Amino acid sequence: MKKILLTFFALSLVLSSCEFDKGFEEMNVNPSKASQLDVANKFASVVLQTSGGRYENWRASLIYQSVMIQHFSSRAGYWSGDKYFRNDGYATSLWDRYYPSAVKEIEDIRAQLTAEGNSGSEMGMTRILRVYIYSRLTDLHGDIPYSEAGQGYINGILKPKYDTQESIYMDFLKELEEAVAQIGASTTLGSSDLIFQGDTAKWKAWGNSMMLRLAMRLTKVDETTAKAWAEKAAPNTMTSNAHIAMIAHTDGPEGINKNGHGEVFDADGNPRMSKTFVDWLKDDPRLPILAARRSDGSTAIADLQGMPNGSTGVTVPDTSIYAEPNRKVITGRDVPMVLQTYAEVRLLKAEMAFRGWSVTGSAEAHYEAGVKAAMQMLSGIYPNAAAISDAEVATYLAAKPYDATKGWEMISEQYWAATLLNEYEAFSNWRRTGYPTLVPTNDPGNVTGGTIPRRLIYPTGEGSTNKANYDAAVARQGANDFTTRVWWDK
Repeated sequence: MKKILLTFFALSLVLSSCEFDKGFEEMNVNPSKASQLDVANKFASVVLQTSGGRYENWRASLIYQSVMIQHFSSRAGYWSGDKYFRNDGYATSLWDRYYPSAVKEIEDIRAQLTAEGNSGSEMGMTRILRVYIYSRLTDLHGDIPYSEAGQGYINGILKPKYDTQESIYMDFLKELEEAVAQIGASTTLGSSDLIFQGDTAKWKAWGNSMMLRLAMRLTKVDETTAKAWAEKAAPNTMTSNAHIAMIAHTDGPEGINKNGHGEVFDADGNPRMSKTFVDWLKDDPRLPILAARRSDGSTAIADLQGMPNGSTGVTVPDTSIYAEPNRKVITGRDVPMVLQTYAEVRLLKAEMAFRGWSVTGSAEAHYEAGVKAAMQMLSGIYPNAAAISDAEVATYLAAKPYDATKGWEMISEQYWAATLLNEYEAFSNWRRTGYPTLVPTNDPGNVTGGTIPRRLIYPTGEGSTNKANYDAAVARQGANDFTTRVWWDK
């Protein structure tokens, strides 16, 4: 932790000095000094940009996706996703933040490593993180600038084309395969790697685990390709909760390394646990870890009620009786931001086995391992979470055994539960599988005809600043609205 804090401190100096020097770059060139920052400093920065700040985590992650997927609920009118309102600034917040920051920085790092002739671990790690960054963007919006994105300074491309999601996904899978092969036994990034602290074996496992995730994303639109890549990835994925991909955070320095979700929960007391989610968790040992009653902080199962999605001040005049995200456990500014878990991997393998694809182990065995991992990972991610024992897991599985006749539904519901606070992934997997079965809200002001959105929209400004490419994407993909489906969701 000391090394991580020192990295954050160094990063804060880098960021502040860059701001101070704005406009004086040419005057400040020292011919005896290197003209590039070390990649390690840049890597720490881009990892934090990937985790995101309060702005996009509040808007894209929580205000829209968390309530659309019915993990959370809010009666506040500005929580647009709970009632399918259109708020362009909120719905485009990930795009607005990622392209000038995470995208620009990851492309800069890749270009620098290329110029330095680095084709080893650092390049492989950069390529994996790059795929992750773009996967969030394309899963949320569909066709996006990809092959020409972030190239303004590098190649002078100021109006990047929108690549098709199909071509992006094919490149993702190739990139991950090649990136994993590049990673060796060690890396020079060390503590600047805020995900695995320089453990290259974990990076290789994550690269393959992400390959599995993205391969399974294609089951609806191209099952043959999905099967081929899933079977390629499956043997070399994460093997325990020690492999979870998550970004370390601390409660300071200000504005640099706090968990963006934690900052939201500090500022906004409106979110409650969704009735859909709490009702599903009623006999689950995770419920008192994830939820607490708003009025007195009680975590007694009998005290925990979820608030219906689509609630308003008229339908729910008093929200204090409802459970909220447990503020003593999961809402901290210093808890990690989770990117992908071992539980997700085992549940995806359970789906592979359910489909009859080649994977070691039965659907039931992977399902049970996934449930166990999802329950027991909580005390590893959240320091204040109570540990769930093997006996508690066994009791749960005995009461709710795997049923092959509804295997995909059970697997997908567990995946939904395991991805709380990874709302990008929860929303994507729900669109792919259709599970859990969610009942839409139908507020009179909704813009979807009372259906759960299938994507978030492009910034309207793209229609003027990058008009030709924007128009081509809309013509190809469909209207720039919430009900247009992305390629893998057709």
